Amino acid sequence: MKGKIIVLVSMLLISSGIKAQKNNSVNTKPNIIFILADDLGIGDVSAYGSDQNKTPIIDKLASEGIRFTNAYTAPLCGPSRARILSGRYAFRTGAVNQDRVGQIKPTAEMITPSILKKAGYTSALIGKWSQFGETPAAFGFDEYLTFKGSGVYWSTEKKGAETYFVNGKELSLPADVYMPDLMHQEATKFISSHQKTPFFLHYSMVHVHANIQRTPFSKTGSDLYADNTAYMDKLVGDLLHVLDSLHMRENTMLVFMGDNGTASKYAERSSIGGKQLSGKKGTMLECGSLVPAIISWPGKIKPGRISNQLIDACDFLPTLAQLTGAPMPADRVIDGKSFLPLLFDASASHRDWIFMELGNQWYVRDANWKLTREEKLFDMRNAPFEEILVQNPASLPATKAAFAKLKAVLTQLRPEAGFLDDGDGSGRHAANVKKGKKEPDEQ
Repeated sequence: MKGKIIVLVSMLLISSGIKAQKNNSVNTKPNIIFILADDLGIGDVSAYGSDQNKTPIIDKLASEGIRFTNAYTAPLCGPSRARILSGRYAFRTGAVNQDRVGQIKPTAEMITPSILKKAGYTSALIGKWSQFGETPAAFGFDEYLTFKGSGVYWSTEKKGAETYFVNGKELSLPADVYMPDLMHQEATKFISSHQKTPFFLHYSMVHVHANIQRTPFSKTGSDLYADNTAYMDKLVGDLLHVLDSLHMRENTMLVFMGDNGTASKYAERSSIGGKQLSGKKGTMLECGSLVPAIISWPGKIKPGRISNQLIDACDFLPTLAQLTGAPMPADRVIDGKSFLPLLFDASASHRDWIFMELGNQWYVRDANWKLTREEKLFDMRNAPFEEILVQNPASLPATKAAFAKLKAVLTQLRPEAGFLDDGDGSGRHAANVKKGKKEPDEQ
């Protein structure tokens, strides 16, 4: 079966025009747009059953492609983004907490743009980047627009004027300019200028990171969180309109994903079917790491697909490398595994377990069970609503086998032998911990 899947994927890639033709000025490789929403958990997206929010455009994106129900990433933004872009676990890269992400050097870690560049891709970073200590250009992005911190919406909403950076130049955000709209304009400019060459756009959205502010469409007394979710949804639609108008939609793979679970102050409203979710941003419970993940590629990925396969955020880099033909680094361990066959074959299988970590905490999880660093076993069959501690795993054959299996994974990985947290163990910025801020990440 594995051989048949590989042959099937190869045929699909060739028929899709993924192999470049010599002396052809038209782009024959797929463009890739990776949209990363900020603090958007599964309970915030109506395609996942959100009780409070409506996201019709994202829902349509899911209906036109594949929606993953078991996609996981680190439960805090910096470690999550390092995991997505490097394809490696934090105990290997050092991204165990927010501050350590900023210590990662491009000489030590190759991330997505540098790898895809070997396959002829031009790349851009639009949006949040500040967790990393050097510029996007230092890590291989050809163009970028970014800003300091998170949750940048209006320059007038904070004490000092907001600034942003375009390819190394610092600019002031005008009082009447909404940062998410400015980002969309830059994304549109980048897409429009690369119609004949393959590109990778890492579109790291502002929404819906606190502090939640008014949108251009907000009215007095309106629900600002709902407004922000709706505006984020609108921006995804605006991007799709740009691709359609340029006749680029069918040659563009679009990924939509959340960077971690819903933030603390909004987690209570992010219920599904009237049930409260287990976990939120910054926690090692289920919905700290379980995030929305959707991939759409008209004409290539069959519409209406729902996959229950386990997906790890570090799987995206090898998936994109296999898609584009970019060689992966051979001098380091790549923890991600390509799930490219899943996109074209509903019967394909992927990974049997995922490993998550933050600060000085970690766990390994399969479809039904979770084992923590402290060797506590949890029954996850009613997740994402409930995680049941197994009091005596050795008492039943099923729990005994699950414990042994997951313990073997941790023994093999040996995260305790890699980079360890040097903060308070929560993964947060040391400055936020010192100030006593309650939010897991307010920067």
